[in-house]
Amino acid sequence: MNTSIIRYVLGQVLRLEGLFMFLPCVVALIYGELSGLAFLGTALLSIMLGTLMTYQKPTSHTFYLKEGCITTALSWILLSVFGALPFCISGEIPFFTDALFETVSGFTTTGASILSDIEALSHCSLFWRSFTHWIGGMGVLVFLLAIVPLSGGSNINLMRAESPGPSVGKLVPKMKLTARILYAIYFVMTLTMVLLLLTGGMPLFEALCTAFGTAGTGGFGVLNSSIASYSPYIQWVVTIFMILFGVNFNAYYFILFRQFSKAFAMEEVRYYFLIILSAIAIIFIDIFDMFSGAFEALTHAAFQVGSIITTTGFSTLDFNLWPQTSKTILILLMFIGACAGSTGGGIKVSRFVVLLKTVGKELHSYMHPRSIKKIQLDGKPVEHDVVRSINVYCITFVIVFCASVLLISFEGKDFVTNFTAVAATINNIGPGLELVGPTANFGFFSNFSKYVLIFDMLAGRLELFPLLLLFHPTIWRDYLRQKRKQK
Repeated sequence: MNTSIIRYVLGQVLRLEGLFMFLPCVVALIYGELSGLAFLGTALLSIMLGTLMTYQKPTSHTFYLKEGCITTALSWILLSVFGALPFCISGEIPFFTDALFETVSGFTTTGASILSDIEALSHCSLFWRSFTHWIGGMGVLVFLLAIVPLSGGSNINLMRAESPGPSVGKLVPKMKLTARILYAIYFVMTLTMVLLLLTGGMPLFEALCTAFGTAGTGGFGVLNSSIASYSPYIQWVVTIFMILFGVNFNAYYFILFRQFSKAFAMEEVRYYFLIILSAIAIIFIDIFDMFSGAFEALTHAAFQVGSIITTTGFSTLDFNLWPQTSKTILILLMFIGACAGSTGGGIKVSRFVVLLKTVGKELHSYMHPRSIKKIQLDGKPVEHDVVRSINVYCITFVIVFCASVLLISFEGKDFVTNFTAVAATINNIGPGLELVGPTANFGFFSNFSKYVLIFDMLAGRLELFPLLLLFHPTIWRDYLRQKRKQK
C-alpha cells in the first residue's frame, strides 16, 4: 500500500481546508465578529499541519482503487474533525460531538442539524456551515485534482472513490481537465443562482448561503424557517436549481460542447424528470384542499419533491402534517435520490433503472430460457461487473441501514423517527418525519446515536465502500507489515 501518497494527499486536503477557512474570517471581519478568530486559528493550524505532511514528496504517485478509497475516507474524516474545531473554540457549539455532527452534515451535504436556533449563530459560522455544502457537493478531492499537480494516470481512482454513482469516467483524456470542467460548470451554475436570488430581493449574504446549500444539495439555511419566509419567486428559483443540481453533470458537459444528442439520450436523466413530474402531480392532487389556491399547492408540492429527491432538505412548511400518501411518496424519493454524477445523494436513479431492467431480464429468461438478453443503458450494454456492483451495493445498503435503525432504537424513540432519521442521514437528505421532521432537529439523540448517524452520513456520501474499507482487517495488516519492513 502506497502510504506516502495517502499522507501527501491528506496534507494537501488539510492545506486546502485551511485556505477555505479564510473566507469565514473575511465574513467575520465584515460583520465585526470575534468568532472569526476561531476560524483564523484553525486555518493556520490546518495549513501548518498540511505543510508538514506534504513537505516530504511521495516516493510514488501511483495508487490503485484501494488507496483511492482509503485516502477519500480519511480525507473526509480529517476535513470534518478540523472543520468542527471553530464551532467548539468559539463556543457556538460547545460540545465536540455536536460540532462534529453539524460539520459532517455540512460536508456530506446532509443538512441534518443539532441546532434549535440557527439564527443565534454568528455570520461567519452560518457562512461556514453553508460553504461546507458547496465544498462537499462536488467533492473536495475533485477540487484538489483540478488545482494540485498530482501526476500519474491513476488519479481517476480518487475521483471514483469520491464521486456518487455506480461508475465514473473521464469526460476528456486528462483527469485534471475533467475536474476543472466539472467545477467550472458547478461555479457558473452557483453564480447564476446567486444573481437570480439577488434579483428577487434576497440580501447578498443570504443569497450566497442559500446558493451554497442548493448547489451542494445540502439544505443548511440561515433562517430557522428555512425557505418558508421567502417569496414564491425565490422558492421557485430554489426549486428549479435544486432539480438542476440533481442532474448528472455529464449532461451539462454534452450540452456545453453541443453534443445535444448524447445529452438527451441519457436514460437516467429522462427517468429522473419523469419521477419528479409524477411525484409533483400526485402530491399536488393529494394536498390541493390544504391550500388557498392551485398555485400555492403546486409551489409547495414542487419544492418538497425537488428538495427530497435531490436530497437537499430545504423546506417551506412542515410536510410532516401532510396526508399519508404524500409522506409515503417523499420517503420513497429519499431512497431513490438524484442522478449519478450529480451533487445529490440517495441510492441514485441509475441504480434503480438497472435494477428494474435486471428484473425484466430475469422475467424474460423464465419465459424464454434459451434466450440471451443484455441489459442496456443509453443504448449501450451494461457490463456484468457493473450489474454485480449495483447488486452488492444495494445489499450492503440494506444491511447498514437495518443495523443503524437497530442501534439507535435502543434509545426508545418511535419507529418512524428512527427509520426516517437513518434514511435522512444515510441518503444525505436532512429532515425526516416525527421527531426529526423539517421543523425539528437531531439534538435530542444521545452521543452514541449521533456517532451512528455520523457514520451513516459519511457512508452515504462516499457510497459505503470507501468508509467500510477502513474497517477491513487486511488493510491494517498491510499497513503494519509495511511499517515493519521500513524499520
